[in-house]
Amino acid sequence: MSKAPRAIRLDPATPDAADESFARGAGVTILPESEPADAVEPAALPVARRRFSWGSLFVAGLSGFLTLSIGVWAERMIVSLMNDNPVLGYAALACAALAGLALLVMLGRVLRDILRERKVEALRQRATMALAGGSAGEAKAISAELKGLYASRPETAKGRAALDDALPQLFAARDVLAVAERSLMTPLDLLAQAQIAQAARRVSLVTAVSPRALIDVVFVLVACARLLRAIAGIYAGRPGALGLLRLARQVLGHLVVTGGIAAGDAVIQQVVGQGLAARLSAKLGEGVLNGLLTARIGLAALAVCRPLPFIEALPPTLSDVAGDLTSWRGNAADA
Repeated sequence: MSKAPRAIRLDPATPDAADESFARGAGVTILPESEPADAVEPAALPVARRRFSWGSLFVAGLSGFLTLSIGVWAERMIVSLMNDNPVLGYAALACAALAGLALLVMLGRVLRDILRERKVEALRQRATMALAGGSAGEAKAISAELKGLYASRPETAKGRAALDDALPQLFAARDVLAVAERSLMTPLDLLAQAQIAQAARRVSLVTAVSPRALIDVVFVLVACARLLRAIAGIYAGRPGALGLLRLARQVLGHLVVTGGIAAGDAVIQQVVGQGLAARLSAKLGEGVLNGLLTARIGLAALAVCRPLPFIEALPPTLSDVAGDLTSWRGNAADA
């Protein structure tokens, strides 16, 4: 049963008690709104200071002691040879000078590699910030530095020319960086993916036929080191020994952040969960798994060494660089 309509008189001259109490401010308290947790800026968070390390002090002290010891030993050896036979003394002095010159060149190359890697990291961070809200001028400056980084690379000559033609017509940061990625990064990405696929196939084949587990371990380590050096050479120059160690540490950190060294649940289920090792042989299953792990390390190295984040291009996956390894399952089922 519906209620009959009725009229309600609105008289502004006689406000109700609630309006009067609100006008007097009685019992009314204004509380500041609390910001959500997501609104906290990352820059406002306290920065953890690096604490004093006794291990670093020990390494520095030991390195200085060994350097002084070698210098004193070389000086005494040269003086002794000079007193006994001046010809041998001058020969030892010349050898020491050559060794010192070679050491300085090696240290210079290591410093150059480290500076180049830091430049690539800085470019990637600046590009990420420009994509988040930068101007077109910042993006064009990043593109100019990127073009200068690959000025001596013949495979990027066509892309550099296309980038020069397109930059005056672009007025958005994302468009500038997208064209730079398409012009300069695409050929380098193809080279890096080819290196990863080749290393994964090589590791899979060798570890599948090798008779000893020690040979598998040594070969996988050597192949991964060569793969890291090859990918670094494609994007930022071929690193030396110290640069390779630094790159390996960065790749390991990237693997930890992105989910560990596992190849992924889907691929592991295709290789191990569906009985590939049982259908063919245990060694073949180990070879496929080692190849997938090598490909995973290569993809992490690609993400670390690439000077631009992925903008329009899709990041390569395991199926892109090691899809032929997982296709062995289908061949085994057909057999």
